[in-house]
Amino acid sequence: MGLVGILLGLGLLIALAFRGWSVLLLAPAAALIAAAFAGEPLLAHWTQTFMGSAARFVGQFFPLFLLGALFGKLMEDSGSVASIAQFMTEKLGPSRAMLAVVLAGAFVTYGGVSLFVAFFVIAPMGLALFRAASIPRRLMPAAIALGTSTFTMSALPGTPSIQNAIPMPFFGTTPFAAPGLGIIASIIMLGFGLWWLQRVEASARHAGEGFGKEGVTSVEAAADDPVVRERATTAQAFDPAEIGHGEHADKGPPILFAALPLIVVVVVNFIMSFAVLPRLDVSYLAEDRWGSTSLSVVAGVWSVAVALAAAILTVVVLNFGRLPTLRTTMDAGANASVLPIFSVASLVGFGAVVAAVPAFEIVRDWVLGIEGGPLVSLAIATNILAALTGSASGGLTIALDALGPTYMKLAAETGLDPALMHRIAVIGSGTLDSLPHNGAVVTLLAVCGTTHRESYLDIVMVGIVGPVIALVAVIALGSF
Repeated sequence: MGLVGILLGLGLLIALAFRGWSVLLLAPAAALIAAAFAGEPLLAHWTQTFMGSAARFVGQFFPLFLLGALFGKLMEDSGSVASIAQFMTEKLGPSRAMLAVVLAGAFVTYGGVSLFVAFFVIAPMGLALFRAASIPRRLMPAAIALGTSTFTMSALPGTPSIQNAIPMPFFGTTPFAAPGLGIIASIIMLGFGLWWLQRVEASARHAGEGFGKEGVTSVEAAADDPVVRERATTAQAFDPAEIGHGEHADKGPPILFAALPLIVVVVVNFIMSFAVLPRLDVSYLAEDRWGSTSLSVVAGVWSVAVALAAAILTVVVLNFGRLPTLRTTMDAGANASVLPIFSVASLVGFGAVVAAVPAFEIVRDWVLGIEGGPLVSLAIATNILAALTGSASGGLTIALDALGPTYMKLAAETGLDPALMHRIAVIGSGTLDSLPHNGAVVTLLAVCGTTHRESYLDIVMVGIVGPVIALVAVIALGSF
């Protein structure tokens, strides 16, 4: 009966979340269903297991959600993201419209700008470029997804995405875990995605298909759609409802000023990870008042937090005159982090309850028994959970909460590098999470003014097939 409860709770969570119900309501309800079928005490699981796990997630990662959302909002309102997109457009031109959109999205998201901020700024500009180049509008979501939601989210070493941060406390790794394999995976994702998009574009031109349906992309309508909002906040660390708050600059900064904060994120992250933190005396962390922890557990989060804080200071100093309502912008950025972190934390709490019921041993034994070794089983576990929850961060945290210590034990016994497990877990979480119910997919289609029927196949190819190929390559290379 315990296994039936797990499946029933998960089914309820998936079905109602797809219809736009809030995960804040669904996750505890689904957890209580799983606990009830297992004959476990309901209130104890709710207040101790569910809330305890959710609170730990918030305690670990709220600084990154807060600083990431704040940085993204400042970059948007200062006009920096628009300046970068415009620069790419001017330099590459309509003849390379597809590449311009992909690279603009990749540059800003690798520099720490929230995925949804990139969506809302790049989509209108990209559509104008596609119109001028007579490229079908239906290809726009896939081009944006390739640049923002694939290799810069899960593979490039040092990416400040929340997905790349989640494994760090579990495996004691840094944001630059397995850099060589991460770069190889990035090349595969980008190369395959560009090949597919160029192939489809050439086929459309040969068939005489132009830009297609006209119509103004309604960014505001997408941001205000409650269904989009509920799905979006479980997928990424920015609440779309805050996108319209604050005042945008009339004119963006020069490209150097626009790009410098993104460079600061990468450089400071690297310096903190490899030069500053390793030289600090942090023996005090072993004391009870600091949680009896170690530098390896907190170093990754500290590195990214300091990098984002330095970038926030940089963008404010460089663009102070372009932020007439600085307090409102900062308030909106801070508010944009709240619903996403509690939505993901609720998914994590659900996973903790499921992992605590006796029937979960069946699931754990099945996962660990998958042929191919621990790397393959870890990849499959994160894939499945990300797919079911529609959230890369939620699925990844649930998998590592339940199985992280087991994989670390296996790593010690077999000589596996925790950095390799980090990179495989992150790439694995960023594949099947892009199913139709994923919040990023729903939001992207909304801001581009297209539908699943028109654009989803191309999103599958660049957002699922390409990353899966990269994941297989990393597992194969890592195994050797």
